[in-house]
Amino acid sequence: MQSTKSLLSYRKRNTAIAATVFLIPVFLFILIFIVYPIINSFWLSLHNWNGISSNKVFYGLENWKTLATDTVFYKSFLNNIIIVILSIAIQLPIAMALAFLLDTGGKKLNFLKMVYFLPMLMSSVAVGFLFKYTYDPQFGLISAVSTLFGGEGMVDLLGNPKVAIYAVITVICWQYIPFYMVYFLAAFSSLPEELYEASIIDGATYGQYFWRVALPCMKGTVKSAAVLSLVGSLKYFDLIYVMTQGGPNGATELMATYMYKNAFQTMQMSYGSTIASGMFLVITLISLLTLRALNGREEA
Repeated sequence: MQSTKSLLSYRKRNTAIAATVFLIPVFLFILIFIVYPIINSFWLSLHNWNGISSNKVFYGLENWKTLATDTVFYKSFLNNIIIVILSIAIQLPIAMALAFLLDTGGKKLNFLKMVYFLPMLMSSVAVGFLFKYTYDPQFGLISAVSTLFGGEGMVDLLGNPKVAIYAVITVICWQYIPFYMVYFLAAFSSLPEELYEASIIDGATYGQYFWRVALPCMKGTVKSAAVLSLVGSLKYFDLIYVMTQGGPNGATELMATYMYKNAFQTMQMSYGSTIASGMFLVITLISLLTLRALNGREEA
């Protein structure tokens, strides 16, 4: 009996040692590329530095005071919130519908799975350039279709401050709906087949099965997808920068693009770090509040 306990203790100790050895590179990666940059951004926000000179002048909270009264930052934050709301409201329902269609359609719809996922295989920069030319007021597809149906052409969606943000959100949704489609499709596939068979035997329609059986079982998946969409929308950068660079007149400016411009275009590295630190605090706070609200609703 004693030898058995010793053997189990020996195995547990060896397992713990092996796990620690394999986790050390991961911890080092997190410390070097995640934790250190965050701490360094907060440290730089307390200085006045252009990102080139070797001298960093301690500035105290002056950068944070400037950020607190920066109307462009507040405008960019509101644009991020618009993207968050519309992304969740558009991407998740359409992705859910496509996933349910593909799941119930069986193998005969396998080709559509590949077709629907194609936008996700393209880089955001490539998608940005593709739709930048699509939206071109002179040679773009939108203007050509407008002319074809008797319009005047010259449809400048990206140059119109009133609709530019919505034109960009359309592209974002087009690219990321496939991601959530696959996410929900995996969730549908993991549901016990007995649930579907029992529902059909009981006379339930596809709609009743979806609303009363499948969707309640996927609450955790939907919650995770909503948080992913929220966080991704709050730190979005590449596609917006390629298509509009935050224009026209700040209509599509986001926190990330505003941070990039200050840090690397106007060489105000300290103020750019302040914006990045502010983004970190805002994203963390909103994510925690969202998770708390979703968990509270689920418990209720």
